[in-house]
Amino acid sequence: MSRRAFLPYADPRLHRPAAPVEAVTDSIRMIWDDMIDTMEAMPGVGLAAPQIGIMLRLAVVDASPQRGQAVRMANPQLLHVSSQFRDHEEASPNLPGVSAAIRRPRAVTVRFLNDRGVSEDRDFVGLWATSVQHQIDHLDGRMYVDHLTALRRKMLVQKSAKLARRG
Repeated sequence: MSRRAFLPYADPRLHRPAAPVEAVTDSIRMIWDDMIDTMEAMPGVGLAAPQIGIMLRLAVVDASPQRGQAVRMANPQLLHVSSQFRDHEEASPNLPGVSAAIRRPRAVTVRFLNDRGVSEDRDFVGLWATSVQHQIDHLDGRMYVDHLTALRRKMLVQKSAKLARRG
């Protein structure tokens, strides 16, 4: 297991959809293990494979207070979203140093292949739901800033670039 490097925001891979996972194999499980190590090192509550340059529909989410409860997902898809919304300050290591409040459904039902390769439907609420939706956006080639106005997105991208130049 190891930590992986994050792609910079300008990398075109972050802006295109990832390929479906055909089957959960040992190599997929190893990628998930690396993703969890990488997520914990941020620290963060979720990570999608494209963020580290792996163009597969893989995500991990762990919004538990004690950690160590990561849910491994292949090919996650939203089945149901709540009519209630919540705002949460979101960020991404692919666009470091900036964040924005994003409004998303408070609860979701997601279907995915779990770490045993079995299709599973699971409900997520609160921060778990926000993180799952954030990761699915990454898998679809979107980032949280794509939910903002073009002007606000441009400002955050420029601010992140300026912070990176300062080092």
